[in-house]
Amino acid sequence: MSTKRTAVSEQEALLFHAQGRPGKLEIVATKPMATQRDLSLAYSPGVAIPVKAIAEDPTTAYDYTTKGNLVAVITNGTAILGLGNLGALASKPVMEGKSVLFKRFADVDSIDLEVGTEDVDEFINAVRFLGPSFGGINLEDIKAPECFVIESRLREIMDIPVFHDDQHGTAIIAAAGLINALHLTGKSIKDIRVVVNGAGAASIACIELIKSLGLPNENAVLCDSKGVIYKGRTEGMNQWKSAHAVETDMRSLDDAMKGADVFLGLSVKGAVTREMVATMADQPVIFAMANPDPEITPEEVAAVRDDAIMATGRSDYPNQVNNVLGFPYIFRGALDVRARTINEEMKLAAARALAELAREDVPDEVAAAYAGARPQYGPKYIIPVPFDPRLISRVPPAVAKAAMDTGVARRPIIDMKAYRDELQGRLDPSVALFQRIFDELRQTPKRVVFAEGEEEKTIRAALAFRQSGYGTPVLVGREERIRQTIEDMGLDGESGLEIHNARNSTHTTLYTDFLYARQQRRGLLYRDCQRLVNNDRNVFASCMVANGHADAMVTGITRAYAQSLQEVLRVVDPNPGSRIFGLSVVLAKGRTIYFADTAVDEQPSPEALADIARQAAQVVRRLGHEPRVAFLSYSNFGNRPRTSANGVREAIAILDEQETDFEYDGEMMADVALNRQLMSLYPFSRLTETANVLVMPSLSTALTAAKLMHELGGATVIGPLLVGMSKPVQIVPLGTAVSDLVNLSALTAFMAP
Repeated sequence: MSTKRTAVSEQEALLFHAQGRPGKLEIVATKPMATQRDLSLAYSPGVAIPVKAIAEDPTTAYDYTTKGNLVAVITNGTAILGLGNLGALASKPVMEGKSVLFKRFADVDSIDLEVGTEDVDEFINAVRFLGPSFGGINLEDIKAPECFVIESRLREIMDIPVFHDDQHGTAIIAAAGLINALHLTGKSIKDIRVVVNGAGAASIACIELIKSLGLPNENAVLCDSKGVIYKGRTEGMNQWKSAHAVETDMRSLDDAMKGADVFLGLSVKGAVTREMVATMADQPVIFAMANPDPEITPEEVAAVRDDAIMATGRSDYPNQVNNVLGFPYIFRGALDVRARTINEEMKLAAARALAELAREDVPDEVAAAYAGARPQYGPKYIIPVPFDPRLISRVPPAVAKAAMDTGVARRPIIDMKAYRDELQGRLDPSVALFQRIFDELRQTPKRVVFAEGEEEKTIRAALAFRQSGYGTPVLVGREERIRQTIEDMGLDGESGLEIHNARNSTHTTLYTDFLYARQQRRGLLYRDCQRLVNNDRNVFASCMVANGHADAMVTGITRAYAQSLQEVLRVVDPNPGSRIFGLSVVLAKGRTIYFADTAVDEQPSPEALADIARQAAQVVRRLGHEPRVAFLSYSNFGNRPRTSANGVREAIAILDEQETDFEYDGEMMADVALNRQLMSLYPFSRLTETANVLVMPSLSTALTAAKLMHELGGATVIGPLLVGMSKPVQIVPLGTAVSDLVNLSALTAFMAP
């Protein structure tokens, strides 16, 4: 990873917050507001019904309002980031940012509230009466020791979670990193000695949580700006410091660092020297978390120790202790079980879940966060990164289970697997589409051959395919190359992977004869077929599928779509009476729409358009949706009757003469096909609802529409799925991510007979 710090100029930061609509938040309605009836349901008189229901049973507020997914981010601005006491109003950009993170990472709605008082009692009284509005309270940027009093009293008064993230968020992430650091060094938490420098909110929370992990009280030394906090010290003490005072002759941080196994710094830049680090125990663990500059930099540590494990609070160094790994997911789990509080067991569960996740192979999204370098569990990677998409399905369930186990959950989760699936679907709309497919595939797993078996992406996808229980992945490639790649990636689980190629296969002659029988009258000699089977992975993989040695195949990440398709077609024919085309799945604003043809036929004839509609309807139904097909054009049912729309009209006429079991109509514009109100202008339309299959008049139109939906509309685009082949074959687009490759492989296997 680069150690170059990302520079942000003052002007750039101000423009970011000021451009367009000022700030970083807006309120978006979740129900339609298009008709008078919508208004009647949303407000008067319809709103009276849930009002009465909540008055009779207050718990139904979670069912009829946003309460169950709404967190207040509250501060008085007395400790803003590393800037100090700048007041409540100045804290608003930070609190808005916190709300944005809640939404982005855990789909938790959040509102920032800045309270203009530094008086503890006034602040508590301002917050205590907000319980009916929110499902949880996130306290932020409140200076110590007032923050301890405020959180403690609000937790006693309120029956919803109250969580001061500056304390506990840092502690949870640091604890996760410490769990893994000890795992790597082979040390036990019961035997180590820990030094914590800084005695503010985060420091106190860190030392308390680590003690909850099993650190003996006498093995922790807490220091502040005046030195070691020891029993009998009176200067600069308070009840929270006194709780961690120990019997010791040590008086300075320098004394405490001698022989220490772990240093946790939440103090100031430069508090730790190279000389101090040199005196620490073997394989020291150093978490220098002062922001924006750590107590000591990784470069300074490396100058005196080559056996240290290092973490900081900065994103330009490995192992960032970043609170965004904690608070969104902790609240997500707490809200989902309607927890009364966030207790110590829930915090520990979050820390352990984070530690376990860091030990797993990372997906493409994590590699992207590291500028293309894929981190592996070890001294440079003991803490997950914020953009790991698996966080939402790992941390909230752990928190929710701990809440249930400790009796603070008011709505226990019965089916934890279904809950994890639901969590994934909050941030990834494709999960809902694929979940039924995945479940069915696990019941009838398939053999899928991955043609580009030597590629790192393919290997990761094959391992994930197998680990998910979808079936047996078969890699095509040189075994020594694949094994070496797996070793270089530091992956486990390579045993049991099937690897095939012409050199080690007992079917090479069979495949050559099979290909020659197909190609001998198409210009190929036997030796040409032999060369193709021996050297072309797509041909070899296709032969495996064609001869029943695999159920399905996947290729495409290293070659252009058209080239891969040409190679596959040497071996596998289209279905009799069918034509091949691409069907893209577009997920946007809660809707699933299928686009065709996005891959094969540049200018389909009317007959081709009719065939595409018929075959697309079959696939869509197989995927669990009732097809409603719209043939798109620049005109609506003959309005603007130009000859270029004739092909679409002819396709409709062809289907009219056939026996069909799905709805279809056209020609129509895209907005009419997708908008119920506009469609109502054409009462003669055969579609009973808005369309979910859009048949485009050309490849250019279809592919352009799909790309625009992704880039401008923020839609998730899956595919194109290759439809019409006699054997299940999937050609993925160049650059497909590992997660998408796994999904498309599963989908192809699902389509296999």
